[in-house]
Formats: sequence, C-alpha cells, structure tokens
Amino acid sequence: MWLQFRTGSWITGERMKGYSILLIISYALGFAGLFLTLRDGLDWDNRPFGTDFAGLYAAGTMVADGTPAAPYDLAAFIARQQALFGAQTAVFSWNYPPFFLAISRALASLPYLPALFVWQALTLALYLAMFRGWLKPPFALLGGLAFPAVFVTLGHGQASFLIEALFGGALLALERRPLLAGALFGLIAIKPHFGLLIPFALMASGRWRAFAAASAMVAAMTLAALAAFGPETFAAFFESLTFSRVYGVENSNTGFYKLQSAFTAVRLVGGSVGLAYVLHGLLLAMVVAATLWIWRSQADGRLKAASLMTGAFLATPYVFDYDMVLLAPAMAALVSHGLERGVRPFEKSFLVLAFAMPLLARQIAMTLFIPAGFLTALTLFLLILAKAREGDRAKAI
Repeated sequence: MWLQFRTGSWITGERMKGYSILLIISYALGFAGLFLTLRDGLDWDNRPFGTDFAGLYAAGTMVADGTPAAPYDLAAFIARQQALFGAQTAVFSWNYPPFFLAISRALASLPYLPALFVWQALTLALYLAMFRGWLKPPFALLGGLAFPAVFVTLGHGQASFLIEALFGGALLALERRPLLAGALFGLIAIKPHFGLLIPFALMASGRWRAFAAASAMVAAMTLAALAAFGPETFAAFFESLTFSRVYGVENSNTGFYKLQSAFTAVRLVGGSVGLAYVLHGLLLAMVVAATLWIWRSQADGRLKAASLMTGAFLATPYVFDYDMVLLAPAMAALVSHGLERGVRPFEKSFLVLAFAMPLLARQIAMTLFIPAGFLTALTLFLLILAKAREGDRAKAI
C-alpha cells in the first residue's frame, strides 16, 4: 500500500472519471435538497439561497436607488438586506471595491433568483472555459466540475469563478496576446487582494506590454467608477477597510475555520494578531521572492502559471475555502506537466488529497484546529517550486 501511495499507481483515469461523476451527482442532489427545504427563501440557518450573493444583490439595489456609497455603511446595508429577505435573515457585509458595483447593479436589474442563476451560470461557464486551456477534454469538464471548491462556491454565490477565469485566461493569453493578458490581469482589481503577485511576475519576466495593459485597465476602471459612482463612494470604501480588517480578518466575525491563510492559521490555533502579522509577512516575503525567481527562470510555463495562481492564494490573509477554486487550474497545469515530464514521489497521491481538500478544510479546522486548507496550498506551492528547480537544473546541464 505504501508503494501505491508513493507511486500513485492506485490513481487511474477510469477511477478518477468515476469519482468525478459521483461527486457531480452528489452536488446536484445536495443543491436540490437545499432548494426543496427552503422556507420563505431561507435555509435552515436563515440564510438566503446563495448566501453571500444576497449581499452582492443588495448592494446592486442600493446603486439602483442612486446611493452607491450606501453599501459601505454597515447599518444601512444590513437594513437593506433585512428589507429584501426578512428581518430574521443572516446578513453580510460589503467588502468589494467600487469597481464591483457595476456588476451588482446589472444583476439587481433582475429578480433575486434569476439574478443568482445568471451569475452562477455565467461565471461557472467562464471558469470551465478557462479550465479547458489546462487539461484536455473530457477530464477538463469532469475535473473542473467535480472539484469540491466548485460546490462550495456555488453554495455561497461567490465571485471565485470569475477571478479564476480572469487569472486562467490571462496566463493562457500571456505569450501570444500580452495586451489581452494584461487587461484580464487588470480586471482582477475587482478583488484586488488576489492581484498582489501579478506585478512581480510580469516585471521579473520582462512582460512590459502586459504590465502596461494591466495598469491601463486599472486606471480606466478607476476613472469609470469615479464617473459613475462619485469620489464619495471611494471615500466610503477606504473608510470601511478598517472594519473589514478588524472584524473580517483579525477577529474574523465569520469564523477562522472558514479562512485559509497563514494569518488566520495562526489565529485559529490561538496566536495573537501581532504574531499572525509577523508570520504572514514572512510567508509573503518568501512567496514574492519565489515568484521573482521562478518567473525569471527558464522553468516550464505551466509551472510558472501554477506558481502564480497558488502564490496569489497564499499571499493574501483574506482567503476562504471557496477561493480554492484558484488552485484548480494550478493543479491542472501540474497534471499536464506531469503527464509529459514525469512526477515526483507521492505527487499523484498528494494532488488527489489537494483536490478533495475544499470539501474537508472547514471541518478539519473546526474539529481539529488544523489549518488544512492553508497547509495544502503551501505544500502545493513548494511542490511547484521543486519541480521548477529540477527543470531549471536540467536545462543548465
């Protein structure tokens, strides 16, 4: 058995195909059961169907009312959610920058459930389209749909599919269409904490056209948002960041077990805020240095892409289990590379564990106080670096 785990011989194409189909069926049944047991549009925990999407939709209705700064006023935002979904509903804060308000406003032009369906269907389609760039069909479709982070993201109505599609699309376009790649990288500013490593990767690899296009896109988005929503909306956003930092990250009103960063790993096991900042800062410095190295090296492009997506996940302290969708194309790139160049001992078995982790991370953190999601992402990043180092050495000989 040990030899099977070391070599990964227990992992076959047919077995993975079967597991993927079973997972997809389980997700479908789970969502059907949840939908059929809703009471007045709320689930067993008084959350609207689509949970986090309720906040996104509520923000859009406030923009439609001509008050785009209002979502950053927590009391007003809670009152709007209760007006929409009932006084007993669970409520959510609004942490997105003003760029995202245009998306919210467009979705709020529809009734809630159709808006949720459109949002989920479009962003999932973009995610799957980009995923196909890393693996060939049918594994691209089956693996992309079966990845448990898909189930978690659909359950939360989150923007993770869109962020993954932008990342994946930018990296696929980077060689041949650098301006398009840069524009897609720039759009990641809708959730800017995931874009921390992008400038380092582009500068290290001399991708100046993509860097310029990304900068121009962020500038254009800023000007458009200023024109559409006014400077007072940006002022309200920046003022709200203190609340987001203190209650969303440092003390996590949502629960440390949901977050998957080095910072929240320290807080999960009882470490102080100061210690969490120090250790996360050290990890961030390591990830930046590794990004500069691998993007300056002659490593395989798939490994560079995988390192950037995994590094983006590790770099921010504010990252949830549904954001593990970002690791899907990184793992797909590793699989593609391994099929051509071979794999390291235990690599196949580890990738299966990493594939399953979004379904397990929350429960492991809640019951055992082990930050399994963060540790998995960190191990994945180190594996990518090790493979890149091997390839770089081989090219140098």
